[in-house]
Amino acid sequence: MDAISLLDWRRRVAAIYAEVRATPDPQAAHKTWQEARNELLTSHPQSPVPPAERQDFAGAQVAPYDPKLRFTVPVDTEVEHVRIEMSTGTDGIVPFERAGVVRLAEVGELDVWWLDSYGGGIFVPIRDTRTDGATYPGGRYVLDTVKGADLGGDDGLLVVDLNFAYNPSCAYDPAWACPLAPAGNTVPVPVDAGEMLP
Repeated sequence: MDAISLLDWRRRVAAIYAEVRATPDPQAAHKTWQEARNELLTSHPQSPVPPAERQDFAGAQVAPYDPKLRFTVPVDTEVEHVRIEMSTGTDGIVPFERAGVVRLAEVGELDVWWLDSYGGGIFVPIRDTRTDGATYPGGRYVLDTVKGADLGGDDGLLVVDLNFAYNPSCAYDPAWACPLAPAGNTVPVPVDAGEMLP
């Protein structure tokens, strides 16, 4: 591991999401996010795209922005306590505790997870039930605040914008082991938003 380049990756991701949160127009913010993320994927040493493939990698395929898939929703914290532990290879066993549930109209419910280890953070993955191969079958990430992927929210609300769903590193290279979306983060509809399958 190159700690300094990983630090740079994390700083850049955090800066991208800070700019997203500061941009009043979500569609313009989405364009900024897409361009900046593609720059990281194609050129950064910490990119999950294998080095031998980066020269020919044209960037992540991203669905057009759909404003109907942006939600600012309360987190229902009156839920049964659930703890899961995910094996992630290099990071070992990563524990998560369910912090609540968000309900997205015409999409479904998503569990909101708290990373229950050093640093903590909110984690909201999503997996749709499509079988056409358009999205990564293990699910995508919408929020992962410990890594800077934070779309904002005030007064107990979370911004859950599915247009910002992105593929975990293991979608680009099976050498990575990533936390995948558990059952409570599977929705019964196709989600034509965010990064599609590479």
